[in-house]
Amino acid sequence: MKIEVDLISEDKVKSMGVAEKLRFILDAVKMGKIVVLEGGLTAEEQMKLIEFTMQQIDEDFTGIEISGYPSKRGIFRRKTRLTIVGPASMMKTIKKDKDWISAVISASSSA
Repeated sequence: MKIEVDLISEDKVKSMGVAEKLRFILDAVKMGKIVVLEGGLTAEEQMKLIEFTMQQIDEDFTGIEISGYPSKRGIFRRKTRLTIVGPASMMKTIKKDKDWISAVISASSSA
């Protein structure tokens, strides 16, 4: 089995509304893809993605694994610099700090 990774530019992410962005991410992850978003998601968008995902869980889709580099604090809102989202059955975050994410991605459905 192959592993497909979609690398999405910050311009593409910014061009979408919140609902469109979450649908885009979840559709890709449900197809078994790992999605990497330059510019990342806000904390609120991550929370909405998790809520939306919880409604989609069934025997075939066990959920998502999400990780991101924390942002440098801004005046108005915090946003991650990079967000990685993948199927929970394929991706497991091992280690994460402000500049490094280490993850195991398994081509089989048992990570």
